[in-house]
Amino acid sequence: MTTQTRAATAGDLDFIAHGNGAMALETEHKILDPATVRAGVRAAFDDPARGRYFVAEIDGKVAGQLMITYEWSDWRNGVFWWIQSVYVEPPARRLGVFRALYGHVENLARRTPGVCGLRLYVEKDNIRAQRTYLGCGMVDAGYVVMETDYSGALQRAGEH
Repeated sequence: MTTQTRAATAGDLDFIAHGNGAMALETEHKILDPATVRAGVRAAFDDPARGRYFVAEIDGKVAGQLMITYEWSDWRNGVFWWIQSVYVEPPARRLGVFRALYGHVENLARRTPGVCGLRLYVEKDNIRAQRTYLGCGMVDAGYVVMETDYSGALQRAGEH
């Protein structure tokens, strides 16, 4: 079994859109509108300033994904890369797919001038993911994420 990581291409759009929907349902019990998600993924491919996707392949078949977005830190005079849209296909879990993706992005971040660190947010009850992130060397930054969502694109599973 060989795991390879690479920058995603537009040919990975369907996998990524599917992964985003599956991840939202599995971890947050939210149903995403497939057309909105697909358009959002396409928008990132069309404008890399919005974000960049990376995928991991096992023996040539895409098995996982993540996206990075950017946040300016005036405190550090640098840019944090936010890891988002993490998804690994269930049969590929516990095989090092996320660790490979994280290692790839961390390597790239450390070599990119002006990047001051990596961040991600994780659903508070997703203990397995939190353990994975801690195992990669990340630490709890002590923040709670707050939001006001105007998009209307999310729906809780079971709601109509």
